[in-house]
Amino acid sequence: MVEAVIDVEVVYAAVDRQVLLSVAVPEGASVRDALRRSAVDAQFPELDLANCPVGIFGKVIVDPEVRPVQAGDRIEIYRPLQADPKEVRRLRAAKAAEAKARNQ
Repeated sequence: MVEAVIDVEVVYAAVDRQVLLSVAVPEGASVRDALRRSAVDAQFPELDLANCPVGIFGKVIVDPEVRPVQAGDRIEIYRPLQADPKEVRRLRAAKAAEAKARNQ
């Protein structure tokens, strides 16, 4: 019996370059299975496909070992944040308030 195959995309953006790979996986494959089949870690050795945070179309997947992919899914591999967005906004607001106070 022939196993049904579906196509998904795996995307990753490093600081200096990005890739979008089309991957054929068996129906019922998990998100992690699709990542392993993509072999994106061969192009980006710093990636730990077993533990990296991932999402599908911008929505974080909590348990990628269990979540099955569907035909046409775009699996996104996320890099860790370099700075806390809340802290960056707080610092920017403080800097703007300081500049405003100096100009008055």
